[in-house]
Amino acid sequence: MTTHGRTAEELMFVRTYTLTRGRTKPRHLLALDTVLDAGPGRPGPAQAEECTQILALCRERRRSVTELAGRIGRPVTVVKILVSDLLDADALVVSVTDAYAASGTDADGRPTTHLLAALSVGLKRKWPDAIAYPQAG
Repeated sequence: MTTHGRTAEELMFVRTYTLTRGRTKPRHLLALDTVLDAGPGRPGPAQAEECTQILALCRERRRSVTELAGRIGRPVTVVKILVSDLLDADALVVSVTDAYAASGTDADGRPTTHLLAALSVGLKRKWPDAIAYPQAG
């Protein structure tokens, strides 16, 4: 099927390009299984309809990047770019999963080594080029 000489595939590409404003990479490093929750912020007025859908889904319950892509019917890369915009606006936050939250502290209220290891992995994902400094003292 064509519309004004364009195929459906071409129209989908144009729509995707418009959604991401030509960007091909998200600003945040997001894995397929990154879990997101609604945050306290609000997206800007010029956000795409898909951002509204993502927020509505995350307000219902925590959702992974992959689940969001499936629910709104957009490619994962596009969803990662939109999620990055929403993270920048504090409209979404990366959730600590229940498994980490339940076992995140020991009896004294200090973080467990499991939680610290998960935090370390997350920080390395976000800033892969960061310089590692030896522990002080």
